[in-house]
Amino acid sequence: MTSGVPHLTTALNGPLLKLEAILLEKQTQVETWLRQQWLKTPAPFYASVDLRNAGFKLAPVDTNLFPAGFNNLNPSFIPLCIHAAQAAVERACPTAKRVLIVAENHTRNLFYLESLETLRDIFQKAGMEARIGSLLEDIKEPMSIDLPSGKKITLEPLVRNGNRVAVGDFSPCLVLLNNDLSAGRPEILENLEQEVIPPLRAGWSTRKKSDHFTQYNGVAKEFAEQIGIDPWLVSPLTLQCGEVNFKEKSGIECLARNVNNLLASIRAKYAEYDIDREPFVVVKADSGTYGMGIMTVKSAEEIENLNRKQRNKMSSAKEGLVVDNVLVQEGVYTFETLGTEKAVAEPVIYMMDHYVIGGFYRVHTGRGVNENLNAPGMHFEPLAFAQSCSTPDQSDLPDAEPNRFYAYGVIARLALLAAAREIA
Repeated sequence: MTSGVPHLTTALNGPLLKLEAILLEKQTQVETWLRQQWLKTPAPFYASVDLRNAGFKLAPVDTNLFPAGFNNLNPSFIPLCIHAAQAAVERACPTAKRVLIVAENHTRNLFYLESLETLRDIFQKAGMEARIGSLLEDIKEPMSIDLPSGKKITLEPLVRNGNRVAVGDFSPCLVLLNNDLSAGRPEILENLEQEVIPPLRAGWSTRKKSDHFTQYNGVAKEFAEQIGIDPWLVSPLTLQCGEVNFKEKSGIECLARNVNNLLASIRAKYAEYDIDREPFVVVKADSGTYGMGIMTVKSAEEIENLNRKQRNKMSSAKEGLVVDNVLVQEGVYTFETLGTEKAVAEPVIYMMDHYVIGGFYRVHTGRGVNENLNAPGMHFEPLAFAQSCSTPDQSDLPDAEPNRFYAYGVIARLALLAAAREIA
């Protein structure tokens, strides 16, 4: 486990330190504004947000409404998770004593199963009986799996009785999805009388990243007005590009044009802030996760000259989803590096209800400062919090540990608010 935060290796960290200083100075305003927003639009049950810290800007690049890395959180923050779980359940289903967690179909991914068991244990410690249901057809009876941590997880077949789902005779009022529905909305979960959270419409079968970032850009503008900053410092520029078929090369010209336009917009912002870096954009599937259907480009020509292997890679996502809409997003550098090998790192912040409950660094020794780190070869380092993301130290430097983490927590909660508006 790391001690301290990754080193921010850039001479360009002035504007970010300025941003962190403003967040510190206006902390009361920030927290009051966020509290008012949660009264208008309640937060999703849980979420994780991938952030990128370029030194000159700090922005979210992905928001996951079905987080799957609870095993990577610092164990000392489990008490925070327990309190947040109690608050979230009280709001979703005040009388709930039991929770049924619906799992992804990753029975061979032991890291995912560790996360699932950690999540189940959080509910158990929060005073609720929790069990895990599987949608896999080949699980006909309870299946126990030994995990690398020494824990054991039990997956049970999900069954439907009338307008309720259950595992065995366990049919609680609260059904928690930990399945992002990339493969579509399962009929077994439609029209239940039980409370299903997040709602089915939050799954990737209907959700679009472009919708999320449209909401996020609105949130960032409102927030920036409150504290007197340029919203670009906390927000990536984005464009949506529909009707792209990478295999048949249709829509590629439109995509190249959008890439060109976005690069021009980024260049203008870099010139405004005297940033001596090469702009880049990230082209990613408009639905889906797991780092699939994603590429980094620095010119429109790279799009026009994609080879067959690259086009095949871009055309499919998780669960065999066909990529036919893409999001073109400003690439945000990550200038945080970890350890003696200077491995590139990015923070991932976890929230339950509207509380920050911890996070970790996604680290990749084989990737660069302008590349997607959510790729094979990555590993995770729990954030070694000196204290939580909600307790900045006004007397310390803007980039001191508690203040860096506070900045992460603020930007992550802006993304959470965008997700809340998106679902609502």
